[in-house]
Amino acid sequence: MPAIEVSSGIYWIGVNDRTTDLFEGLWPITSEGVSYNAYVIDGEKKVLVDLAKDMKGDALLAQIAEIVDPQALDYIVINHMEPDHTGVLRTFHRLAPDINVLASPRAEKMLSSFYQIESNVHFVEDGETLDLGSHELVFYHTPMVHWPETIMTYESSQKVLFSCDAFGGYGALQGAIFDSDCKSLRFYEDEALRYYANIVSLFAKPVLKAIAKLAEVEIDVVAPSHGLIWREHPERIIELYKKWAEYATVGPELGVTLVYGTMYGNTEVMVDAVAQGIAQANVPVNIFDVRHNHASYILPSIYARKGVLVGAPTYEGELFPPMAHLLDIIKRKRIRNRMVSYFGSYGWSGGARRELETWAEELRWEVAEAWEFPGSPTNEALDKGVKLGYRFAQAVKDSM
Repeated sequence: MPAIEVSSGIYWIGVNDRTTDLFEGLWPITSEGVSYNAYVIDGEKKVLVDLAKDMKGDALLAQIAEIVDPQALDYIVINHMEPDHTGVLRTFHRLAPDINVLASPRAEKMLSSFYQIESNVHFVEDGETLDLGSHELVFYHTPMVHWPETIMTYESSQKVLFSCDAFGGYGALQGAIFDSDCKSLRFYEDEALRYYANIVSLFAKPVLKAIAKLAEVEIDVVAPSHGLIWREHPERIIELYKKWAEYATVGPELGVTLVYGTMYGNTEVMVDAVAQGIAQANVPVNIFDVRHNHASYILPSIYARKGVLVGAPTYEGELFPPMAHLLDIIKRKRIRNRMVSYFGSYGWSGGARRELETWAEELRWEVAEAWEFPGSPTNEALDKGVKLGYRFAQAVKDSM
């Protein structure tokens, strides 16, 4: 895509990545892709805000050259040191070794260890301003959104917030870069939630603190490092991030995530019965097979909904391993204070129930009930499954 003017004298010069399969080496983006949004401020002083992953170096340099000779840039603003934002920095520094790098004081050791850059660096203070002539930048420290050195950069004349990972999402840009031009807004909002649940959810309190810090800043454009640029309704993505961050403090929405795994189909037979009971209680439900759905796609539902129903068989006296892996990811993301019930089949002995209850204790989840049944479910067992689903959904309702 060619360079696009975001606002007077400010240009998007980002690149799409439809090659990488796993974002951070963990989260699938094979079908969705991701954008690395970078920006050039073209005034009396010329500034590059953020970069891109190293594999996109040639494309990024070509994009910059549409607006300004890369060697004529006066500053590079590093909002965040993670290599999907800074991978091109080593190449760029070799091309223009005298360029001035602006970053958080906490980025000092990272600049040295990642890229061996120690000269021509200015570490900006919180609230510091930089006069560029026709433009002015204000730097806001926003630590742990989602690394300790993260900052946001605000261009005050055009009221553009370069928010880095905050307010971003998965999804390569499909021709349109602005929310006003996008015909697939729901896709990008869903991918922003998945990105939040995968990448940012552990840092809910710093996100809320950053949003509060910016409350009095007049923002006409939210320009993140990934995903859409929000120019028509910049408040929309800020409101969504605030809502998602508050799930960790005031609690999630009404709803149930029914996640299951099965070895020979016996537990799977019970899934429809349990889901029927949830539906009878008029509670929203999302259903995921843990064998075929990566944790990346399950986490947003578990993060956003109060109830979690786990269906999994006993495997060698313990919980079905793909389910245990999902619970480990949930534990690492510290998704706390959910309500959970369990059901599952076993062969010669149980054990999954016991391990699920141990996981629940570690996760600080309230166990409503847990039930194991032998072999293939009978009609009587299926009826019990319907009632279990109904009771659980009602309990989730009562807890809200």
